Amino acid sequence: MTAKKSERLIVKFITNQASKDEIEELTEWLKEDENQKIFKDFVKTNYAVDTVMNNFDSAEVKKQLSERIQQENNVFYKRRFSSYYKYAAIVIFALGGFYFYKSSTNAVEPKQNVVIPREEAIVLQIGNESAQTIDPSGVRNITDKSGKVIGRQEKNRLVYTSEYTEGELVYNTLKIPYGKKFEVQLSDGTIVHLNAGTTLRYPVQFSKNQNRKVDLLGEAYFEVSKDKKHPFTVDTQNMNVEVLGTKFNVNSYTENTSTDIVLVEGKVSLYTDEKTKNNEVVLKPGFKGSNVKGQTTFKTEEVNTDYYTAWVKGSLVFKNESFDQIIAKLERRYNVTFINRNKMLGKEIFNARFDNEPIEVVLKYFSDSYAIDYNIDRDKITIK
Repeated sequence: MTAKKSERLIVKFITNQASKDEIEELTEWLKEDENQKIFKDFVKTNYAVDTVMNNFDSAEVKKQLSERIQQENNVFYKRRFSSYYKYAAIVIFALGGFYFYKSSTNAVEPKQNVVIPREEAIVLQIGNESAQTIDPSGVRNITDKSGKVIGRQEKNRLVYTSEYTEGELVYNTLKIPYGKKFEVQLSDGTIVHLNAGTTLRYPVQFSKNQNRKVDLLGEAYFEVSKDKKHPFTVDTQNMNVEVLGTKFNVNSYTENTSTDIVLVEGKVSLYTDEKTKNNEVVLKPGFKGSNVKGQTTFKTEEVNTDYYTAWVKGSLVFKNESFDQIIAKLERRYNVTFINRNKMLGKEIFNARFDNEPIEVVLKYFSDSYAIDYNIDRDKITIK
């Protein structure tokens, strides 16, 4: 295992982000005495941990991990860094067994290089009723003001099942804060993956006599159910996307200079205002269509769609992006604030990929690879 990989595993382990396979890999690595010393030095240097430890015991490690998994069903569920600011994470140290610190009185205060992101709730607005919060770990029925079941929450997904109605449309609105992602299965079976900082407005049931239509602000990946009688339209702040059944990504954040549509499968039609033969652009799979704010024309180009859809599986991909663009994405992903005092750095171009990594790993990568200096104060990261 390389030094960089071992450091990434240690950080993920300490911040409760490691998978079971990564736990096993780190456990094997720690069987070597020299690696135990590296582990201890890294933890003490980066997390200000000072404790007395005995001999490393991999069997005890596995036993304690198994007990914790039974207690929480899945201790490796990616709750991001809630464990740190609740002081309830599994904290594991080499050179002698693994110690679990479960209360704020016994927990070690994190040093400045540990990020403590803000925690905000997912909000569901049902019609004109008052908003309610969504706990991604919960399972429950979603009801309207009369008590009628209109959908069901299955942890990090809302599912609506009644397909079409002849009556008046009732709209729900989902607001996803920074630091979270969510999914919704619409009444026609269409699945929408919602990225952080995204708002989706959609009908509880689609109309039998109208096209299917939703409104999006932010970023979402759509897997649209085929229905030739009812084309599916996504309305953004700049353009409209019409499909019959397909998979595509829409990026339409307010702060973006353009709205981008990346087609993975099927066919989509792009247009602004009312659809006509003169203002319509048809995308083929593997192409991106972009519309700059305030303009009516579209730019199309062939792209690697994986770069634009990797976020659905938790990855961050930066392809020829400026550092200012990168920190804007990191703010959304981790719900933190960046203050960049290095204006020249903000314009520099970078390429990088991170797969479900804690923000500490991302920051360490930029620090080690590009000598970028930074300071952390809870949820604020200052680039020097």
